[in-house]
Amino acid sequence: MRIVIAGGGLGGLTLARILHRHGIDAVVHERETDRTTRSPGGMLDLHPESGQRALDEAGLTDRFRAAARPQGEEHRILDPAGHTLVHHEPRPGSFDGRPEIDRGVLRDLLLDSLPADTVRWGHRLVAATPRPGGGFRLTLDGGHRDDCDVLIGADGARSVVRPLLTDAPVAAVSTVVELGISDADRRHPELADLVGPGNLWCVGVRQILSAQRLGDGSIRVGISLPPDDPRLATCRSKRDLLTLFDGWHPRLAALVEAGDGPPNPRRIQAMPADTRWAHRPGVTLIGDAAHLMPPVGEGANQAMLDAAELAAALVDAPADPEAAIRAYEEAMFRRIQPIAEMSARVHAMMLSPTAADDIVRFFTPQPG
Repeated sequence: MRIVIAGGGLGGLTLARILHRHGIDAVVHERETDRTTRSPGGMLDLHPESGQRALDEAGLTDRFRAAARPQGEEHRILDPAGHTLVHHEPRPGSFDGRPEIDRGVLRDLLLDSLPADTVRWGHRLVAATPRPGGGFRLTLDGGHRDDCDVLIGADGARSVVRPLLTDAPVAAVSTVVELGISDADRRHPELADLVGPGNLWCVGVRQILSAQRLGDGSIRVGISLPPDDPRLATCRSKRDLLTLFDGWHPRLAALVEAGDGPPNPRRIQAMPADTRWAHRPGVTLIGDAAHLMPPVGEGANQAMLDAAELAAALVDAPADPEAAIRAYEEAMFRRIQPIAEMSARVHAMMLSPTAADDIVRFFTPQPG
């Protein structure tokens, strides 16, 4: 049985690693030319019941703990005047919660755990054509071709594999404008102190200014706005962005002013929370390809759990991959729908006119 995974993100690599641990080979076709082609993104918190569970099944818990930063779980939420609304401080050195790890560090950890020939770099999937006897003939960028018995789409928001199973729509739910501040402790110590070791959110009316500290000492800054915000049309420079923060405390606006380089806007998209598909032999989806959700902390964790559960099903039924895929899909659909619905509610809440009050209630433990 030849298994091909389209996409070398966290989900695809986790799947390849767990299969490899159980003696099942898989090839990962990745569109990037190497692991350094693009910025790996910010940091993420790995949840015990999903991301950490997947790493445990991958045999990588010790390596994860050596690279993760429990102190990165610290989270402060401010209002535009700079007043603290919520301040969560983790227990020092504890891995009981949701320790943070840079996405790039986690991806490298997974890549380094695989045989060198597992990931085929510069192989973007262009098309998958059913073969008469089952499986798929794959067409890849650069004229490369491959055949597989099982194709797993781990190729993200703009998945090429997804249309084989569903035409579920993808819609914009917000826009994020990103900036980076390198070497923050030396160049901008006051901003490093403001952000702290973890995450900072500054909540306004239908806009959020966020910042997170990465393991290399840089700060990743994000400005979240509704997708239809008319001000986006005129925000082409940092000077333009600063007009969004008229009346905000100067030390908050300074996070934007200190950004290196031009702002980088990108659309945040999501699929309907109830997305499902009828089983089709020889193909399935994991991660954003299967259930693209707003980024409120679940996407990478659920992608890794998808990988762990699909791998477990394939390991348990190596002679019947179709039964394994069916079992995985039905369990995944049941698990994901409430998580996707919650993610949509939280994301909408964060960009609502009453976001500050709503978020404080959300993060404040209720008595009883």
